[in-house]
Amino acid sequence: QVQLVESGGGLVQPGGSLRLSCAASGRTFSSYAMGWIRQPPGKEREFVAAISRSGGMSYYSDSVKGRFSISRDNAKNTVYLQMNSLKPEDTAVYYCAATYVYRPTRPLHYDYWGQGTQVTVSS
Repeated sequence: QVQLVESGGGLVQPGGSLRLSCAASGRTFSSYAMGWIRQPPGKEREFVAAISRSGGMSYYSDSVKGRFSISRDNAKNTVYLQMNSLKPEDTAVYYCAATYVYRPTRPLHYDYWGQGTQVTVSS
């Protein structure tokens, strides 16, 4: 198993940036593909970005491609989501999640979840 704790959320103006972090416990972090999934208010969870175990491959939803960047540091057991050019529609609770699935681009692919961190984009 792996325990996940997100941090870095907050209130930001449109056009601003935030970097989310997700710290994982355990010695098997590099065995998992990692992803970020978000849940906008009143909506279902939606895939944002994922990264392979080694960090060599990454995947993005069309809505964030070119604005968000996912990365990981296996030595620090941490995955990051750099969010630039934020829009009000990016407002959501952002979850970090882990899976053994190859190319995990849907929320149902993930087995382990963090508690989430709120991101609010508003002027």
